[in-house]
Amino acid sequence: MAGSLAHLPQLIVLFFVIFDPLASFAVYFSLTRDMPPTERRRAGALAIAVAAGLSLVVLLLGPGLLVLFSTTVDQFKVAGGIVLGMLGLKMALGGSLEGDDEARERSAQAVAAVIGTPLLTGPATITAIIVSVQEDGLLPTSLAVVVVLLLTAALFASAPLVARFVNRTLVQVTSTLLGLITLAWGVRFVVEGLLALAASAGG
Repeated sequence: MAGSLAHLPQLIVLFFVIFDPLASFAVYFSLTRDMPPTERRRAGALAIAVAAGLSLVVLLLGPGLLVLFSTTVDQFKVAGGIVLGMLGLKMALGGSLEGDDEARERSAQAVAAVIGTPLLTGPATITAIIVSVQEDGLLPTSLAVVVVLLLTAALFASAPLVARFVNRTLVQVTSTLLGLITLAWGVRFVVEGLLALAASAGG
């Protein structure tokens, strides 16, 4: 089912929060600032390609995995809500950016691997995509993911300019606010999943 586009703005906000392009940009710029412009652009393009490819796989096969493993969307919402909550808590408390200290290799491929996953398309993103496809449909979810990835690509492409205005303090403050939103989404998923499971058990 294609799903209604009425929830598209809400989905864009959700995936913007979960993808967290500003945090990924901070890692991207830190790892590529000494690269030649061509190599830096290549690293950014590869990172977006990795994130887009993984997102596409989850969009197309994610719901089928629920059937394969005999898991309902309500059960997955509870599990996914916990993952979102943990991510949101880490962001809100100012946790270090995953991969920032671990990615010592500065090749374009290595940078793309770190940023593409787990920074952009980690467990929280995979969870949100599967739940969104089930609840809102494939088309709205796909459009929201594409919009956010395009915004992220534009941010990476404008790295030298954006870096003048986006410093680590701004990224940390933004990540804290986005973390609270992510935590709220996680709580919502858990509550909705538990209520649905309770209703089905009672019925």
